[in-house]
Amino acid sequence: MKQLDGPDFSSHELIPAIAQDSESGDVLMMAWMNLESWEETLRTGKVCYFSRSRQKLWRKGEESGNVQELQAAYFDCDGDTLLLKVKQIGGAACHAGYRSCFFRQVNPANGEVSVTSPRVFDPAAIYGK
Repeated sequence: MKQLDGPDFSSHELIPAIAQDSESGDVLMMAWMNLESWEETLRTGKVCYFSRSRQKLWRKGEESGNVQELQAAYFDCDGDTLLLKVKQIGGAACHAGYRSCFFRQVNPANGEVSVTSPRVFDPAAIYGK
C-alpha cells in the first residue's frame, strides 16, 4: 500500500471535502476541492472550495460572510476524500440559508421529508436570487 503524505490530487483532480463543525461534530456540508483550493485553504486558514458549476475557486463566505476557519484536516486511506473540521462563522454553511446543508430528513418508514432546522438567513437577501 502506497504511503500518502496528503490528499491525492494526482489521481483525482477534484475530491470531496466534508465540512464538520469542530465543536458540535455536526456535518455542515460537502463540496469539492482541487489542489489549488486545498493549497489556498492551508495557506490562509480559511476554507476554499472549487465550484463545479462556476468552474472556479469558491472562497466560502465570499458573498455571504459565512466563512469557515479551518481547525483540522484529515484525509482518508485512499487520499480521495477530505474531512475538514471547521469553525463556522456567521451561523450558516448552506447557501439555502440553513446551518447545515443536511437540513432535510427522510422518514424511512413512509418516505416523507421534513425540514429539521430553522433557516438562519434569507438567501434572496444575501445573493439577490
